[in-house]
Amino acid sequence: MEDKTISTAENLQVLYEDNHLIAINKRPGDIVQGDKTGDAPLSEVVKEYLKKKYNKPGNVYLGVAHRLDRPTSGIVVFAKTSKALPRLNKLFADKDAKKTYWAVVKNAPEQQTATLTHWMKRNTKQNKSYAHKKEVPESKKAILDYRLLKKLDNYFLLEIDLKTGRHHQIRSQLNAIGSPIKGDLKYGFDRSNKDGSIHLHARSLSFVHPVKKELLQLIAPPPEEPIWNACL
Repeated sequence: MEDKTISTAENLQVLYEDNHLIAINKRPGDIVQGDKTGDAPLSEVVKEYLKKKYNKPGNVYLGVAHRLDRPTSGIVVFAKTSKALPRLNKLFADKDAKKTYWAVVKNAPEQQTATLTHWMKRNTKQNKSYAHKKEVPESKKAILDYRLLKKLDNYFLLEIDLKTGRHHQIRSQLNAIGSPIKGDLKYGFDRSNKDGSIHLHARSLSFVHPVKKELLQLIAPPPEEPIWNACL
């Protein structure tokens, strides 16, 4: 993973900040919360950023309300207060946040716009989820809407509205219809991207602010990279 694909306190892409929330445009390669790799998670980077910005002594409060897969990019919202965190958690748990993703895929789906419904079964040993057409034991229903936004030279740009939030849902469902995401070796693409990223980006997020009660609409520019640049 090249260093430029990792966020630091100095290069952090802040999309929105107030007293209660901070929204970051996550780079592919950033890990939202600590895991077995031992790499510094984005939550710690944001804490360091806040500490420097406000000259705070001691610990900075930051709550993780949702996650993105490590190789994906896009919007991640953190809570800056203990008042905002449970409200933000509830908002995501109740699906009251509208999430839109962009995905660059190898093959165009048969239809330009459609709803995909699968039954997802997670294999924790493989850290992979399998999309089944019919319900199987221990599976969960997964639904997304997609539409073809743009035809690129060798790829296709899809916009995805997520209706459920299953493990690796978009990656697995798009692979299931023969449209794997560029760079996603785990889900059907034939080669990886040099920086370990995949071309999946959390493009927009809208929700009612948990404290201010105003509608918040966030949009994140995709990574600076030739194929993403061609999507704009």
